[in-house]
Amino acid sequence: MSIRELAALIRTRRISAREVMAAHLERIARINPRVNAIVSKLPDEECLALADEADARLSRGEKAGPLHGLPIAFKDNQPVKGFPWTRGSRIFARDIPAGESVFVARLRAAGVVPIGKTNVPEFSMGSHTYNTVFGRTRNPYDLTKSAGGSSGGAAAALATGMLSVADGNDLGGSLRNPASFNNLVALRPTVGLVPTAPDPFPGLGFNVNGPLARSVSDLAFLMSVMAGPDPHDPHCFDSDPSVFAQPLDRDVAGTRIAWCLDLGGLPVDRRVRQVVDRQRRTFESLGCIVEDACPDLRPADEIFLTIRAWRAAGILGPLLAKHRDLMKPEAVGEIERGLAIGRADVDRALARHRELLDDFRRFEERYPFMVCLVSQVPPFDVEIDWPHEIDGVTMNSYTEWMKSAYWISTTMCPAVSVPAGFTDEGLPVGLQIVGRSRDDVVLLQLAHAFEQATRVGDRRPPIA
Repeated sequence: MSIRELAALIRTRRISAREVMAAHLERIARINPRVNAIVSKLPDEECLALADEADARLSRGEKAGPLHGLPIAFKDNQPVKGFPWTRGSRIFARDIPAGESVFVARLRAAGVVPIGKTNVPEFSMGSHTYNTVFGRTRNPYDLTKSAGGSSGGAAAALATGMLSVADGNDLGGSLRNPASFNNLVALRPTVGLVPTAPDPFPGLGFNVNGPLARSVSDLAFLMSVMAGPDPHDPHCFDSDPSVFAQPLDRDVAGTRIAWCLDLGGLPVDRRVRQVVDRQRRTFESLGCIVEDACPDLRPADEIFLTIRAWRAAGILGPLLAKHRDLMKPEAVGEIERGLAIGRADVDRALARHRELLDDFRRFEERYPFMVCLVSQVPPFDVEIDWPHEIDGVTMNSYTEWMKSAYWISTTMCPAVSVPAGFTDEGLPVGLQIVGRSRDDVVLLQLAHAFEQATRVGDRRPPIA
């Protein structure tokens, strides 16, 4: 059932929040021990008591928010009152935040009922969800494979129906990659559309908060709650979130699309390429004008990696001297690279970023949309740290295999991951549609048209 339908049933008291909670708890008890997606969960009796409170508020005639009574487990890199905030690190295994982020507070005001957290990689670094606090999150389509990351816990929980509502954030692919790996949809919004406060470096970087969902319609419904300015977030621009609540049906005939699967030559696993290549015909059948064209995003490497490492050093650097032995090697390496970055390096990255944005905007004058890969590989072995080779090309770092996602992050534009098909082994593969800055609604309309034409997202994991 869509979250629109489920929330409407609760608000009109045709079904109780307690019944909804009980159904989710049954799923969690049955499935979570196998996938390890939800962590720091409240005891069942506490979850049911919270649902009873939600029902009582309706009985008293109190106004219900659009997500009233729906259980949620927030991503474990979000501070949430009353829950551990581990960030996937033993350093913070017992940390309980005093407050919570603007994003969490906004969803709580919309009526969600927090029952736990969802698993993340350590410090949310890397698109593979494992840590030494809670262990590995497994892919529900194949338990021997990765659920992606860093929102891997949220994606696995949503795909299996343990949750109906899921949140995430995306720096270099942390919403899009797990959506692709779990046959879900996810939106990386335009930078500044959804609040990210508190942010140690507001306005510097590419991190966004956003939704995961089982349909584009649910994605838009969540954006009607998540989007919009907040006085505590100076980086968030003025916008009208209600536009996301409107119907997504639109005739997309004549829409011009740049077809650029490998972004100009990135190595791609042949199984991924085969799945996504077949979907070109779908866009053409919708009347879209699909042309082979690619912007030059190669400067994104220096831009993204420099700013990312510099931010990591600024945020996590103070932990290094005291807690190095508790950090995974990739985190240590990222921080040390950031500490070695000088002012001139940051200035150069920012200047090159300005040039890249100007070049990409010119590209978008002809092509308002671009279709490319989400991930260069399908879900991989859950026991490894990260893919070390793609199509015969060696990957030299834990981020290199995700260039197809983080290059897009540097454009600051909205990008949606939509299910595209399955490999012969039954592993999900998504494709990425990139739209113009602040054209998030129009992007979702195109994604919705594609989704309705393919219905790939209707396929659920075998263990669900």
